[in-house]
Amino acid sequence: MTDLKAPLTVLKGIGDKNAKLFDACGVRTVGELLTYWPRAYDHFEVPVTPDTFRAGERVAVRCRLVREPALRYVRRFAILTADAACGTDVFHVTWFNQPYLKRSLYAGREYVLRGILAVKGASFVLEQPSIYAPEEYAQIAGKYLPRYPLVRGLKNTAVIRAVRQALESADPGTDAVPEAVSDKRGFLSYQDAIRMIHFPPDDGCREQARRRLAYGELFLFLTGLGLMKRADELTTGGIRMQRCPEADDLVRNLPYSLTGAQQRVLEEILAQMESGQHVHRLIQGDVGSGKTILALLFMLTAVTNGCQAALMAPTQVLAAQHYETFVSMTEKYHLPLHPVLLSGTCTAAQRRNILASIENGEADCVIGTNALMQDAVSYHKLGLVITDEQHRFGVRQREKLAGKGERPHIIVMSATPIPRTLALILYGDLEVSVLDEMPASRKRIKNALVGPEYRPKAYKFITEQVAAGHQAYVICPMIEEGETEGEENVKDYADKLKSALPESVRVAILHGRMKAEEKDRVMSAFAAGETDVLVSTTVVEVGVNVPNATVMMIENAERFGLAALHQLRGRVGRGEAQSYCIFVNTSDSEESEKRLQILRDSVDGFAIADQDLKLRGPGELSGVRQSGEMGFRLADIYADADLLRQASEDVGELLAADPHLTAPEHAILRTAVSDRVQMDVKTL
Repeated sequence: MTDLKAPLTVLKGIGDKNAKLFDACGVRTVGELLTYWPRAYDHFEVPVTPDTFRAGERVAVRCRLVREPALRYVRRFAILTADAACGTDVFHVTWFNQPYLKRSLYAGREYVLRGILAVKGASFVLEQPSIYAPEEYAQIAGKYLPRYPLVRGLKNTAVIRAVRQALESADPGTDAVPEAVSDKRGFLSYQDAIRMIHFPPDDGCREQARRRLAYGELFLFLTGLGLMKRADELTTGGIRMQRCPEADDLVRNLPYSLTGAQQRVLEEILAQMESGQHVHRLIQGDVGSGKTILALLFMLTAVTNGCQAALMAPTQVLAAQHYETFVSMTEKYHLPLHPVLLSGTCTAAQRRNILASIENGEADCVIGTNALMQDAVSYHKLGLVITDEQHRFGVRQREKLAGKGERPHIIVMSATPIPRTLALILYGDLEVSVLDEMPASRKRIKNALVGPEYRPKAYKFITEQVAAGHQAYVICPMIEEGETEGEENVKDYADKLKSALPESVRVAILHGRMKAEEKDRVMSAFAAGETDVLVSTTVVEVGVNVPNATVMMIENAERFGLAALHQLRGRVGRGEAQSYCIFVNTSDSEESEKRLQILRDSVDGFAIADQDLKLRGPGELSGVRQSGEMGFRLADIYADADLLRQASEDVGELLAADPHLTAPEHAILRTAVSDRVQMDVKTL
């Protein structure tokens, strides 16, 4: 059998060139390939005839081209069009930015074209279809095939071949879920789940496999969380901090009043600090609910009590935004703070000076990225740790930063609207405070739920907003063409926008495969007004504050969870100008329309999250899921709420019976937890 740790080059057909492409996807070994989950599945439909066409559906049509394809260019953007006949019915076909296809398509020849149907006027148009020879398509018609996340140059067929080989030559092994627990819940074996997640015979089998593997992610996470909570409970007390008049003065001098929710959360945490209890708390609140001013007040309290406070943000851009806000507030209100910014953009000399000032205590308000928890950073007296957007870091990183001090208070801030019932499980080691009130002065965003035929009007509206001095976001689910059929991708969509908008409109792209420095540069340029339209994936969900951005347009909105869409919408409406959000629904499903109407009619993130929890069911992960909450790759806290509750129950029973995971049957789990949270579970 092939060793799971063996490099991919042991598989036939994978040389150094292909291995580098897989490496770019984070896949280097046979074991990593087996856990490289499909992002979607293609069910290759039996070819249909035009009399059954419905807009928004993906269809396969056996047809013949009635004329040679025509190629034209709009500002260097290639548009290839053709007419195709199925019996006596004729429909139109369009390919964007694929001029080379003209050389391989011939009038009179039969093909099977597979793509998404759109309506233009009174005619159907098959947009961006894949092309098959009839005999080739006959081999796959009616079958399910996986579609994997890809990088340019790596073909989906190459991944499928490699996975098939790996499944034939390697034993997937076992995972961390004890066999007794898996049997109790009636799950598939881990080995069967691995095989079936890649090549399911039908939707039911695919969902069984996904749920088994998703449960494994939740079970491992909650086991680590339970052990950490137990360790925290064994250590009592925290740094006692007195309320400071400087914080009271700041609240009185602000040009606005704190909301009732802000006042409640402020009082909860200050009272806990004053009592000497250890603060270990999550502050949950929508974008714009006022978490940042609370962070400043808590850090000010820590500093005036002779401690240092650290605020860790997930990106350099967001860390810099916090730093600039704190410096501005310090100067304006004469606060006794010395803020410093520690991030990857610091020069060597700046870094040395900052590290020295942190170590000697001169820098008492330390803001940065995960650079704050590096070994080289030594704190004088760290009394408070705040992490912004906690799920971007995970429990391990949060605890590593907290370990820089002697039991500092820990506050976690998140704008992810997770229903309270689930938050109590997912943040099981934290108490939860909710900011469920928005400032009265904040303008309500105007929402529009439209179909793809509205795009020309949307482009015109974006042009008008840019002409008025504002900016816009356009969100696509994919990074590049070929990842999943029927979904817009950032790279091609940016080209399409450049051809549709005036040349004066500056368009940039942003996605998760960019290096951190490049992402920060693009986001910083957008924040500075050097870009008018930013075409992006959901990577902007946690990002810089751009008050000048007034339009958020989300393509394939039906592919996202409601809570994710609500967070994306929160990127606009942050300035004084009226802001707008355009949800483009490319499905004609009544279910999708119903879900998106909830978002159109509500701006309450927690109410939306509760609705998302009720409406999202099994099988919806064939599209874009939530954005990786808590680092899960398959589990979705909305679609898998039942699994989350089951895992919580099972972990509770297991740790009650074996609190140190010393039983022989828990050896694999013990090792997996230690690897995940970097701790020796035997000491807990």
